[in-house]
Amino acid sequence: MFFALIYLVAQLLPTSLASTIMATSPAAMMLLAWLFAGERLRLVPLVGAGLGIVGVTLMLAGEGVAPAPVGIAASVLAVALSSLGYILAKRWREGTDVLSVTSWQLLAGGLLLVPAALVAEGAPPATDVHGVLAFAYVSVIATAVAFVAWFAGLSRLPAGTVGLVGLLNPVAGVLLGVLVAGERLGGWQVAGLAIVLVGIVSGQPAAHRSLARVRQRLR
Repeated sequence: MFFALIYLVAQLLPTSLASTIMATSPAAMMLLAWLFAGERLRLVPLVGAGLGIVGVTLMLAGEGVAPAPVGIAASVLAVALSSLGYILAKRWREGTDVLSVTSWQLLAGGLLLVPAALVAEGAPPATDVHGVLAFAYVSVIATAVAFVAWFAGLSRLPAGTVGLVGLLNPVAGVLLGVLVAGERLGGWQVAGLAIVLVGIVSGQPAAHRSLARVRQRLR
C-alpha cells in the first residue's frame, strides 16, 4: 500500500506539500516505537523531529500549492502505514537476517501490486533503453539496496534515530536540483537545510552521549 500511495501522492500533490507531510514520519515512528516496541520517548529526538518538519517546510517553500484532499489523505496514510510497518518489522524480526526480511517484504508487496497494476493500468508500456535503465535504478538501487540499508539501520538503532535520517531525502532532492538542474538556493532554503541537518544530528546516539556528559559536568 505504501508504494501505491506514494506514487499517487506524487501525481496529486506538489513536492513541497508532500515532502512536508512525509517529514512527520520520524515523529510517527518514535510514537509507534514507544507504543509497540517499548522504546522510550526521548525529548532531544522529538525536538529534532520538530526541527526537521520546520526545516523541510522552509526548504521547500515557494512552490505553487494546490492541495488535493485525496492527495493529502494518501500522504498521511502512507506515513502511518510505513511507520507502523517499520516498527512491526523491527519488533518481529526475531534474529532473522536483514537481507531475508527485506527480500520477503518487497517480494510479497510486489506480488500484491501486480494484479492491482494490471487492473488499473494494463500491461507495462513499451520503453527505450533510458527507460529500462531508469526502471532498473529505481528497482535495484533506490528500492532493494535502499531498503536493505534502512532495515539494517532499524536493527541496530532506535526507530527515532533512523526516522530522522530519512529527512535526508528532501535535502538530497534540493541539493540534486542545485547540482544537476542548476537551481539556486534562496536564504530561506539554506536556513531550512541547516535546520533539517541540525534536527538529524540531534537525534543521533552521539548527540545523546554528548548531552549526557554535559549534564554530568553541570551536576
